[in-house]
Amino acid sequence: SWKRKLRMGMVGGGQGAFIGWVHRMAAALDQQVDFVAGCFSRDFENTKTTGAQLYLDPARCYQTYQEMAESEAKLAQDQRIDFVSIVTPNDSHFAIAKVFLEAGIHVVCDKPMTYTLDEAEKLVRLVEETGLVFALTHNYTGHPLVRHARQLFASGEMGTVRKVIVEYLQDFLMVPHEKEGQKQAVWRVDPKQAGLGGTLGDVGSHALNLMEYITNDRVTQICADKSTFLPDRELDEDVNVLLHLNGGGKGVLTISQIATGEENNLWIRIYASKGAIVWRQENPNYLEVYRYGEPRQTMSRAGSYLSEAAQDFTRVPTGHPEGYLEAFATIYCGAVEAIRRHIDGNPMNTDEYNFPTVYDGLRGMQFIYKAVESSDNGAVWVDLNN
Repeated sequence: SWKRKLRMGMVGGGQGAFIGWVHRMAAALDQQVDFVAGCFSRDFENTKTTGAQLYLDPARCYQTYQEMAESEAKLAQDQRIDFVSIVTPNDSHFAIAKVFLEAGIHVVCDKPMTYTLDEAEKLVRLVEETGLVFALTHNYTGHPLVRHARQLFASGEMGTVRKVIVEYLQDFLMVPHEKEGQKQAVWRVDPKQAGLGGTLGDVGSHALNLMEYITNDRVTQICADKSTFLPDRELDEDVNVLLHLNGGGKGVLTISQIATGEENNLWIRIYASKGAIVWRQENPNYLEVYRYGEPRQTMSRAGSYLSEAAQDFTRVPTGHPEGYLEAFATIYCGAVEAIRRHIDGNPMNTDEYNFPTVYDGLRGMQFIYKAVESSDNGAVWVDLNN
């Protein structure tokens, strides 16, 4: 029986960063994790300031991630971090994950998983070789009603998927924030840090992951048309993608970060032979279920009629909104369980993981590369490897 919390470290997430704070709050939510170490920035002053704000031991605030991995690995088993969270821009994910995995430390990584497809393939092999836990924070899969929707399709009661529309629309890049030095925008519009995809990597990877997670139906072919509207930008800001699914269904995936007035509108509609579901991230406590010739149902998070998959990760009663942080925390709960099992010498198989894996990360990178290939060749159909 477990007598302690897991110890967590972080690379990235210093002053001016957004997602690092989200990871730290999510990891702490269920009281399973102690945050003890970090290398929060390439600027050591930033790391020291962040560490002080978080009341960390200054000796556990490191100048480089390499030093952090090496030093933590040398600590006694009852002191060293059990896992590290990587919340840096995409270009450094692989190098950091590699160093920590090789030091015997489990990894939680933000998406997209790597800078290049080649790095993603190497990371899959490295995770397989080490046998360590690797979790990818596609946090939207942590929402209870998303898990219920997945169960509806897995049970067969929705039938075969015929049409999918998944949208992820924002207006975050409507103005050239990068020219004002806004940290969030600077790296996202820079191919040297973001990689081949702009909006494709930032929100497109989420859209594809959510659709395949709920339906368990894989995309086999895509036809993509990407656009860049603001001057001086090199990466895609807006993309429309036609989808062919393995089960014979068709779909549309549309993403944008220049959609005027949109905030974080991730919206999915799945129409199948026996029913349909509609779910919106901005109103995540409700799931609409449609049946032919019947009144539309609205299912509420925490409803007693929901599947075990949804009930297991419901924290508060109906009518008390749960959202982004709780869904994020659910990914951490899954990672914590897998890491504990590993420490106990009884590791889970990857297909038992209750969170997105290194294989989902590879899938996301394949999607980005294939979408760019399709668009660059005149919006032609290309195969998406399965």
